[in-house]
Amino acid sequence: MSVTDPSIKVFEQSGMGNHHGRHSFSGHRKNNHPPPYNYGPNPAPTTIVNPNMGLRLPYGHVDSSLRALAGKAEGFGRFAVGGLNGAVYRVTTLADDGPGSLRDGCRKKEPLWIIFEVSGTIELSSYCSVSSYKTVDGRGQRVKLTGKGLRLKDCEHVIICNLLFEGGRGHDVDGIQIKPNSKHIWIDRCSLSDYDDGLIDITRQSTDITVSRCYFTNHDKTMLIGADPSHTDDRCIRVTIHHCFFDGTRQRQPRVRFGKVHLYNNYTRNWGIYAVCASVESQVYSQCNFYEAGQQNKVAFKYYTEKAADKNVECTGCIRSEGDIFIGRTPPGLTPLPSETCVFHPSEFYDSWTVEPPTDELKHFLQHCTGWQGTARPADLPTS
Repeated sequence: MSVTDPSIKVFEQSGMGNHHGRHSFSGHRKNNHPPPYNYGPNPAPTTIVNPNMGLRLPYGHVDSSLRALAGKAEGFGRFAVGGLNGAVYRVTTLADDGPGSLRDGCRKKEPLWIIFEVSGTIELSSYCSVSSYKTVDGRGQRVKLTGKGLRLKDCEHVIICNLLFEGGRGHDVDGIQIKPNSKHIWIDRCSLSDYDDGLIDITRQSTDITVSRCYFTNHDKTMLIGADPSHTDDRCIRVTIHHCFFDGTRQRQPRVRFGKVHLYNNYTRNWGIYAVCASVESQVYSQCNFYEAGQQNKVAFKYYTEKAADKNVECTGCIRSEGDIFIGRTPPGLTPLPSETCVFHPSEFYDSWTVEPPTDELKHFLQHCTGWQGTARPADLPTS
């Protein structure tokens, strides 16, 4: 195996005032037994000065109360409050539409915190559109969406938590489709597989989004960020993807056009074409991730050259790899950066994030504690 920066122990950029580590912990095994990690309180963000102090994980506090998720995402989606200031809406039926359905709650214009009183499969006959200021909170139940997916169109402040997406059929059918002009989005602890298009697609001026602790499998074009070279307004896109497990998905983990993407503490393995692709004008900051190509031995990083509609020459994107680990014979595929400033640094946009060295302990966590979890719904449910 190889590591792009084997000496990385303290995650603080000199002169940048960065504090990357947090004593915050979360996660559940698939069998709902406590994971074998040291859990504790949540002090203020601090620098990790000793990587052997125990695995530090984000979001240990977000299950302490129903609405503790609001505004707690790390990264670009950190301002997403969802339905924090709204009433609780209870999904009481697995029907596609009608009173008590998920679709009925998602279409309402007022802020809502949507919870589920039933487990099972919701067969969507068309995209379920989620309006602004909604939390779709699957904790406490096992709810799978199939047929179509969720559409986040012209909306803001949406949190999607602890759902399963599987078996979406039809042209342009994604598990979660975020376009156009949507912002302040957090997708956390979702399991996604087997859709005819993407699992999560983020395009057409949608920005300030975090995808965390999700599990992706059994799919081809996993995650597209930036529509195509003609959509030059996608230069505004900013996405953070962290603590996710891309398990045998073929490509686009993610593929990026124009946008800025911060990847940290993800595990990507057994891809078919590439792990991460940087295309026209994109900037990817890849930090302390696991890349394991498997038997096909395809490159981790790929570059595609395209011409932006408002430019005369073609160009590719840039990838900075810091502390990444390439397992076995995985070829990184990195190309030299044209300049030190061609890729953004996350500290230009947010002060802190929870990042760990890519250890076996972290890898075990990502394999067993991502995606839908048998997490109990917090007990402080109001009567409204």
